[in-house]
Amino acid sequence: MGEGPAIVGIRRRPRSRVRYCAAITAAVVMGAGVAVGATMDAAKAAPAAVSAAAAPAASATGSWIIPPRTATPIKHLVVIFDENISFDHYFGTYPYATNTDGNPFHAKRGTPSVNGLTPALLTQNPNLYNPQRLGYSQALTCDQDHGYTAEQQAFNNGNMDKFVQFTGVSSCSAPNYSAPGLVMDYFDGNTVTGLWNYAQRYAMSDNNYNTNFGPSTPGALNVISGYDGGSYAVSPTNINMKVPSSAVSALNGAGLGTIFGDLDPAYDDCSDASHTSSNPVGVATGQNIGDLLNAGHITWGWFQGGFAPTGTNAGGYAVCGASHPNIGGATVADYSPHHEPFQYYASTANPKHLPPSSVAAIGRTDQANHQYDLSYFSQALRFGSLPAVSYLKAAEYQDGHAGYSDPIDEQHFLVNTINQIETSRYWGSTAIVVTYDDSDGWYDHQASQIVNGSDTPGVDTAMCATAAMTLGSFPNRCGYGPRLPLLVISPWTRVNYVSHNLTDQSSVVKFIEDNWLGGQRIGYGSFDAIAGSLDGKGGVLSFRRPHFRPVILNPATGEVVVG
Repeated sequence: MGEGPAIVGIRRRPRSRVRYCAAITAAVVMGAGVAVGATMDAAKAAPAAVSAAAAPAASATGSWIIPPRTATPIKHLVVIFDENISFDHYFGTYPYATNTDGNPFHAKRGTPSVNGLTPALLTQNPNLYNPQRLGYSQALTCDQDHGYTAEQQAFNNGNMDKFVQFTGVSSCSAPNYSAPGLVMDYFDGNTVTGLWNYAQRYAMSDNNYNTNFGPSTPGALNVISGYDGGSYAVSPTNINMKVPSSAVSALNGAGLGTIFGDLDPAYDDCSDASHTSSNPVGVATGQNIGDLLNAGHITWGWFQGGFAPTGTNAGGYAVCGASHPNIGGATVADYSPHHEPFQYYASTANPKHLPPSSVAAIGRTDQANHQYDLSYFSQALRFGSLPAVSYLKAAEYQDGHAGYSDPIDEQHFLVNTINQIETSRYWGSTAIVVTYDDSDGWYDHQASQIVNGSDTPGVDTAMCATAAMTLGSFPNRCGYGPRLPLLVISPWTRVNYVSHNLTDQSSVVKFIEDNWLGGQRIGYGSFDAIAGSLDGKGGVLSFRRPHFRPVILNPATGEVVVG
């Protein structure tokens, strides 16, 4: 059984509970299966292909600490890790919306300002184009260039004035919207209504950054370890054969480099179209937060849309074939292997995408090895087996990544999922962190502080090359990178609060380490050693005055129904 709220002295009238339930129905919550992209029949299939990683030994039920001791009232952390958004792209004009289209948004009186787009930046921007508002009908846009080098070039030594030249993509196929200077453009609360309403009622940061420059895979590795060094690429058909890859830096004398681009994980049957292509796949060494949690007998899991296999190919590899249409009608594959960071590590991979042995086993070590289809998150909420730490990755059509997803599809996933959590038995002791894996190259006016340098000729610009390498010896780990949104939704936040504290993706790792593991660190040059705190003075978490009343939104509009 799961534990109740951390503070139980607050009583609700029965009428109030009825209103919550009625509000959820009115909000058109799509149900547990749809909210998490259920593919339960496929999840039950056990593919027969031979695994490159040793199957984990099932742990005894009694060896897991339920509930574990924590340093704060937070007993459950849910990290919703979406895709490819810069801070200014979603929050540049917060809290002011034009209200000319889309869903209405009106800020609460006393809403704090953010470090966003000033009148001068909107009308006299140093880039080739001024930022333009994207309307609700323009939610589907071109994907931008978000490579490690391109983003540094767009920063132009901190001048933030070369985005059009180096990360901008202004033309793509319909129905995706394209326009000259598109990389500069932004949404407001009439399109990202749900996120703006969560910011009004909980807490957000305007000083949170990508740990490194670059795309999804480094970001995914950093949110679970703060470390993308100690890595290498191998052949997709022979895991013992190291091969060169444009996504991995030159290897050192020990045969290790840095993953600084996108490549699929080696310990995943569904990588490289179920190993039917010749593209290299990646291996990460060292520890991740899952290893530390396992050692501490703390329950945890990664839940991803489309992870359940839909079959097996002729080579014996699992096939992840589930898909959904986005708002433009394009059919999008649910599962993206290079968005699943634990599959790069032999210690935490589930190569065959096996389901958990039971719902009660979710969060514990068994054949699933803590890697699950997203549908199991709803089951864990419903049946009382929610892990202490959960990472959630939406199916691709709902993850917010320009080119195949959008803020409207993303909002459906976010709101449906958050509504489920807020109305569960776990709400009183839960913190939900919503953040992103990279910026997609979208314009953001705020230059980051370079806390770890790198000097790879032809890869790093002078901005990174002249900065000291402070975290280990692996190159191509320059950071901090672009600024990203971060919101925390919890009874344990300040209300309508903007934190200006410096944080990055590895701050999530640091909070887990501090809350459950007594301040243990990853080591190996992880950014967790210097990461800012989510719960420090002035941070997004605060434990002084909890507010337990759920805030229920409509997933279609992002408007508040209750709260």
